[in-house]
Amino acid sequence: MDSRLLQAEELGVRLEIVGGLPIWEAQPLYRHQKAVDRIRSSIAPEAERGCACVHVADVYVSFPDGSLKRPDIAIFCREPDEQDEAIRLIPEAVIEIISKGYESKDLQIGPPFYLDQGVKDVIVFNPYTLAVLHVRRDAVSELRSPVSIRLTCGCTVEV
Repeated sequence: MDSRLLQAEELGVRLEIVGGLPIWEAQPLYRHQKAVDRIRSSIAPEAERGCACVHVADVYVSFPDGSLKRPDIAIFCREPDEQDEAIRLIPEAVIEIISKGYESKDLQIGPPFYLDQGVKDVIVFNPYTLAVLHVRRDAVSELRSPVSIRLTCGCTVEV
């Protein structure tokens, strides 16, 4: 793993590298983690679609362009092969929870990046306003929590 990532961890910050640009943010706070846990507990597969809806929180994903990101929640249709390094399997969906002061990272940088890398659904949740942004390659929806969303892969999630 990139030595900058390990140094950032030691300093108590999260570092991502997007298109060669290092982006850092403070470690998540309680409100943020509560939202992650609540949303993850709602993720479920639809029987007829065949996606296992495997979800992980705050794990490095290595994207084809060399970028490393840590989505708050990444959803896969199968278990990733990588157990001890950054996951190389592209998530079917990504959910980001906004932290105060880092709104532009999640709203402006995240959705276009993820879509360009092949992620089919990008959801951004603001736990302060309850606004939910759901972005797909062909559609953008502005919603309000609580809302149930059916993902392209066949999983459902309550945000």
